[in-house]
Amino acid sequence: MKTKVLNHKGYTGTIDFSLKDNILFGKIIGIDDLVSYEAENLSQLKKAFKEAVEDYLDNCKEIGKNPDKTFSGTFNVRTSNQLHKKLSFLASSRNMKLNEVVNVACDYLVKNEDKILAD
Repeated sequence: MKTKVLNHKGYTGTIDFSLKDNILFGKIIGIDDLVSYEAENLSQLKKAFKEAVEDYLDNCKEIGKNPDKTFSGTFNVRTSNQLHKKLSFLASSRNMKLNEVVNVACDYLVKNEDKILAD
């Protein structure tokens, strides 16, 4: 299923809902802080998200903080031992390191996400 998100000024926000509370809500992702927003309908949620981004950027500017999360470029990938073995053999057969193979696969996924992760 394709994930639906909101975008504003390069920031991405999630869209979720609470049946219990009968509201839509979300949070800004890709930042170190927790910034959330909520509304009763999608139009209001979009507005609340944009306001949350603007408030967050204003607050960061006011305190002299970089608003963006810093990504190190390192993360752990957990997979099955069989897939690990196959990827390792694939890398060796192409005279590549396992990290290079994973990067090629990740680049392909990002460039083709609409085709690969279609609804």
